[in-house]
This record gives sequence, C-alpha cells and structure tokens, in this order.
Amino acid sequence: MSLRTKLSMLRDQVFLREILDALILTFRHTRVKEVTLQYPHQKPQLPSTHRGALGLLKYENGQERCVGCDLCEAACPSHCIKVVSGEVQRDGVVVRVATAFDIDMTKCVFCGFCVEACPVNALGMTKLYEYSTANKRTLIFNKAKLYEVGERYYSDAKAYLVAHHQEDAGEKAQTYQYRFPSYLSQAAAPQSPLPKEAPDPDAKQVTA
Repeated sequence: MSLRTKLSMLRDQVFLREILDALILTFRHTRVKEVTLQYPHQKPQLPSTHRGALGLLKYENGQERCVGCDLCEAACPSHCIKVVSGEVQRDGVVVRVATAFDIDMTKCVFCGFCVEACPVNALGMTKLYEYSTANKRTLIFNKAKLYEVGERYYSDAKAYLVAHHQEDAGEKAQTYQYRFPSYLSQAAAPQSPLPKEAPDPDAKQVTA
C-alpha cells in the first residue's frame, strides 16, 4: 500500500468521510417531493378503470337491471358468483329476474369478466376497497348488499363502464335495457294457417 493511499484513508477517518456523505445524501432528499401517502389520513386518487368492490345497478326508474341470465356466473374464472333465476310478473308480462345474487369477495380476482359478460350492464366495479373485516363470512355480498354498494357508489360504477366503453357518458341506463330480438317476437306471434293445396287433376285416385 502506497503512502498516498494511507494518507487518504487517514484523512477519511479523521474527517468522518462516510458520515459526511450520508448527511449530504439525506439533505438532498429533503428537497425532493414526497411520494408516500399518510394513509388513512390521505387517500389515493384512483382512476376510473380501478377494479374495486362489485355492485349491482338499477335503471333510473328504480327497476333492477339484472335479468338473471347467469352469464356473469359462467364468465367468472374463480367461480365466486352464484345467481338464482326466477320469473315475476311485471306490468302484466312475465319477466326473468335474479331472485338471489351472491358474490364471495374472498375469492374474487377482480378481473372484470363478469362486468363484460353482462348484457344489460347490471354489474359495475367501484372504487371501494376498504371493507376488511375479522369475519370473512361478511365478505359474501348478497343481493341486498350488492345493490347497496351499487347505489352508494353509482358514479364510480358508471365511470368504470364508460372507461371500458360499455356505456356512453351522456346516455341514460334505460337505453341499454334488454329487448328480445325481432325474430323471436315474430316466431312467438300466431301464424295464419297454410292454404290448402288444390287437388292435382293428373293424380290417380286409389280406391279401396
């Protein structure tokens, strides 16, 4: 080891070079804008595409959107959705509805497939993420709980659907109400009896 190197090491030890470098680095960071949020006093600004807790939505007139088609249950990769369908009479017409709708939030992977599969946009993801509990049974959201979340965070669910191009921001939800295709209504309509064919004069008549 050369004499110059020894003198440099002695100088660093005398003037505490390592501590000075650390202090300089610390003072440099005091001028940098902080990025850590003091949660829960400060809440993050989540985008409209955020996938939080699911909620069931209604039309403007208070009518339930869900028609109990079970497509969300079929599209769910974690099998956390259970829909029980039934029929009710509404305005003199028998319509299909969901008599029970349960989602196990402990199994949900927040993929959004159920929202994409719904033909009437009855499901929407909100920005709700603070629902931790000591009892995991409370994380099974039934139909009443899902509608409560949907009504409370309707603006978030609407923004999610608009951000994913499933609804338009200016249009009302009633525009997306499910209607049967025209060919089904034509098939259900009573058809006139077919005209009787005229007898063929050239046909031979078989007698017993």
